[in-house]
Amino acid sequence: MTRPVSLALALVAAFMLVVAGLLAVSAVRGEDPADAAPPVAEGESRLVRDDSHVLGRPGATDVTFVEFLDFECEGCLAAYPVVEQLREQYAGRVTFVARSFPMPGHVNAEPAARAVEAAARQGELEAMYRRMYETQTRWAHQQVPLDALFRSFAADLGLDLAQYDADYVDPAVAARIAADQADGRALGVRGTPTFFIGGQEVQPRSVTDLKDALDAALDD
Repeated sequence: MTRPVSLALALVAAFMLVVAGLLAVSAVRGEDPADAAPPVAEGESRLVRDDSHVLGRPGATDVTFVEFLDFECEGCLAAYPVVEQLREQYAGRVTFVARSFPMPGHVNAEPAARAVEAAARQGELEAMYRRMYETQTRWAHQQVPLDALFRSFAADLGLDLAQYDADYVDPAVAARIAADQADGRALGVRGTPTFFIGGQEVQPRSVTDLKDALDAALDD
């Protein structure tokens, strides 16, 4: 078996594990999602707000691929190369949006999200986004805060560390993550990764399901 074929099969197998995890996820919190969600400004939606993070450039159509993710989630790590593949395949046509949804029990999920937000304020959203997934196996599922490790990532990326430190603890950064979570709960998100394509939640059983959903949304 050639290496490309082996990698492709491994990718599909990993994605199938993600799907199995999604189907087994239970509710995140007990509060009424509608009560938890922040108000929506005119022209916005809970799915994609005006300031939601777009990965790469917006697509030429109004089709969006939205992922609610947790940087400490193994399922999100497995889905990461799939999403990157889709971004390449649908570049210029689809807008890919990443929204934070740190899960309870993941000690460093919210700090990781704050690190990504702080990097985004210096124009390095995608660099820190990639770094979190590339290093996840080093830091995930530890029961102590790893703020210093995430700060070292900022240093490696050449960020202004004084600004990073200020942004990392800025209440507005925490509020932005909380807003993503609240919007997710209002939309029925109960676990990560959760995908929305063309405004509809998609529960894929394979990579092909995501491609089919994208193609259908583009054909509408």
